[in-house]
Amino acid sequence: MISRDEAYRLVLDRVEQKNLIKHILAVEAVMVRLAEELGEDIEVWGLVGLLHDLDYSVTADQPDKHTFVTEDWLKDNGAELTPEMMHAIRAHPGHIPCESKLDWALFCSDPVTGLIVAGTLMHPDKKLSSVSPEYMLRRFKEKRFAAGADREGIAACSKLSLSLEQFFGLALDGMSRISRELGL
Repeated sequence: MISRDEAYRLVLDRVEQKNLIKHILAVEAVMVRLAEELGEDIEVWGLVGLLHDLDYSVTADQPDKHTFVTEDWLKDNGAELTPEMMHAIRAHPGHIPCESKLDWALFCSDPVTGLIVAGTLMHPDKKLSSVSPEYMLRRFKEKRFAAGADREGIAACSKLSLSLEQFFGLALDGMSRISRELGL
């Protein structure tokens, strides 16, 4: 299996947009925190988060190809993922249905990072450390706030037996661990 360092090098080689790299790192951090909480494989869950949008910069205008280019790039680099990992990556944009905890974790982690970043930037000091799960829950309920955030996707945290408040707490904790890299 590909190492975290190799995967990160691929991200840096393939993704030019700084905000997309920050999003990828945020999703990785949330996935790691969820794996810790749920007793899952931290390395596997982190790698899925780190690689989930590897090809987004070249497939954004061709959503039907999103994740398939990633798989080709990984093969070209001799770095294939397990079928379960690739399934989760394919399921996050809806190409195939979510089936496992890993699938659902990525499915809900991807959109929650954007909502948290938007909530943090609206906060007076713009620091993740100042944002609480309760604050994020209030923002979540405001449909006009960060209207592009997939609230149904975020609410899929229930498939992991987590309430929205618990999920926001775990996501905030994971992202806070890398707040410097995120600039928050």
